[in-house]
Amino acid sequence: MTALARVGQLSPVVDITIPVHNEERDLARAVFRLHAHLQHNFPFAARITIADNASTDATSSIALRLATELGDVRVLRLNAKGRGRALAAAWLTSDAQVVAYMDVDLSTDLSALLPLVAPIVSGHSDVSIGSRLARGAHVTRSTKREWISRCYNLLVRGALGVRFRDAQCGFKAVRTDVARRLLPQVENRNWFFDTELLVRAERAGLRVLELPVDWVEDADSRVDIVATAVEDIAGVARLATGGWLERAPSRLHGQIASFAAIGLVCTVAYAALYWALRGWLPPAPSNALALLVTALANTAANRRLTFGVRGPQRLLRDHAGGLIAFATALLLTNAAVFAMELMHPAPSVLTEIIVLSGANLLGTMLRFLLYRTLLFQLRDAKRSTA
Repeated sequence: MTALARVGQLSPVVDITIPVHNEERDLARAVFRLHAHLQHNFPFAARITIADNASTDATSSIALRLATELGDVRVLRLNAKGRGRALAAAWLTSDAQVVAYMDVDLSTDLSALLPLVAPIVSGHSDVSIGSRLARGAHVTRSTKREWISRCYNLLVRGALGVRFRDAQCGFKAVRTDVARRLLPQVENRNWFFDTELLVRAERAGLRVLELPVDWVEDADSRVDIVATAVEDIAGVARLATGGWLERAPSRLHGQIASFAAIGLVCTVAYAALYWALRGWLPPAPSNALALLVTALANTAANRRLTFGVRGPQRLLRDHAGGLIAFATALLLTNAAVFAMELMHPAPSVLTEIIVLSGANLLGTMLRFLLYRTLLFQLRDAKRSTA
């Protein structure tokens, strides 16, 4: 990692990081605009840090030129990609009282910068985040991005039990000493970095302020939605089961293997049963009966084989939980079909398979988390500590 700084104040109050990777087209425009805003509309001494994470175009040279031309601009050059990696490097090397970041597209209106930072400077909050989902926010973006964002944040709130509404808006500020305390705990150094940082902050009892913002989608966004979604779901699963991952990784791997094998058998059984029932029943009741039978079988098998729970205690409650998990998966699938039809009235078969497979994968992960956290695992943990 290399750094170059041209700094007017040795210790600014606020250090604003812009993480970039191959942003030669937009970097200068964004930095000039932000710099002008800080000069004329921002009451605190501020620095701009350009965190270049492994750009291969002219981004690095443009950043160095900006640092030479403008006061209070620092350049940080990293040899590995990752937005979280860039932010962590910038924040850990900053001498400001408050560290913040915003995306290079400046999608969030800069008028929100002072309300974002002021509560931290005054001591009212430890972490402050822009939110596109809070009451009072004004957002312009595509239906697809809106749907994906809301589904993801519902998953985060439901699986992790957090209160904040928007984990991934690229507009956040943290008290520097708090950032230094939290960052060693944050494992992800890419797109899930934001979510994990906020989860760690809330679990530590820190004060997180959520600020509604005006936000306009960048039409030229190059974020790989599929890869990011996979990474985010894996991150949520890791945080939701983190305690058990640390205490018994081999046991967790065995549970996952058993759960997957039982799921495969039940999926084949469901298909065969549905096929048989369709000879004398319409699709809806055939699906309901096949789902009911295989849901009961799936819960019974996972209860006994995956989690080692035997006996009649809470048997009805366990099966009710299993039915709720399968109903959730069915709801997710239907929601995915509805959203797909809204965005693509005549999707290809391949598109249908991809969308439904993704919805089923999400439903399967949620079912495993439900089994492991609410139905079987906590009971097993209580027995082991009794």
